[in-house]
Amino acid sequence: MNERPAPLPSLSLIRVFLLDDHEIVRRGVRDLLDAEPDIEVVGEAGTMDQALARGPAVGPDVALLDVRLPDGDGITVCRKLRSLMPGLACLVLTSFDDDDALLDAIMAGAAGYVLKDLKGSDLVAAVRTVASGRSILDPATTTRLMSSLRGEENAGGEPGSLLELSPREHEILGLIGEGLTNREIGGRLYLSEKTVKNHISRLLAKLGVERRVQAAVLATQAAGPEPGHFHASPPGASPRGPGPRRS
Repeated sequence: MNERPAPLPSLSLIRVFLLDDHEIVRRGVRDLLDAEPDIEVVGEAGTMDQALARGPAVGPDVALLDVRLPDGDGITVCRKLRSLMPGLACLVLTSFDDDDALLDAIMAGAAGYVLKDLKGSDLVAAVRTVASGRSILDPATTTRLMSSLRGEENAGGEPGSLLELSPREHEILGLIGEGLTNREIGGRLYLSEKTVKNHISRLLAKLGVERRVQAAVLATQAAGPEPGHFHASPPGASPRGPGPRRS
């Protein structure tokens, strides 16, 4: 017998939506995630149009999105779904180690970007991590992107010290790493958008970077590695935590 155990009554399920244009991939990921007592796949799609129609209807906590689609891309889906569901955590899963896609995913507010060669257990952990409010990026891709953004002449150099940041700047840097806009950061911290912008200008100067996305990548790198193929951002929100494992 290989039946999935029923979730405990007190267990809060992580509701996941899948987007991939390959049905066999969706089936494999669905089987993997549905085998976990704290995760439920509530919907799936094979195209961008299907995802934008079906995603909001099922109200997922996490959207697992392929980058390349026949009628668009998963990063656009991430941006549009998050505009409708700001609390949605988008996890971009792709076969392509693409710096431009990673940059676009960060700017679209994706909570994570991982490659399809990761182990099944790592994908399950990644879903739980982004559902808890933290972020994940593939470390090799992140390191290469950061070097590119800083320029070849600084590729081997150290970023500005995070120790120079004030407590408020550390707080804002963490929220940048989560993909929040200035307005969203202001709402979270009860600050005006202009005040947030001033804080960001100062922290960028202290870190020796010019672009917001560079700060986002630094925030992820500074958190240190989690087990597997990804980094997690500093714990800020209380994680939902994994449910009981099957024996």
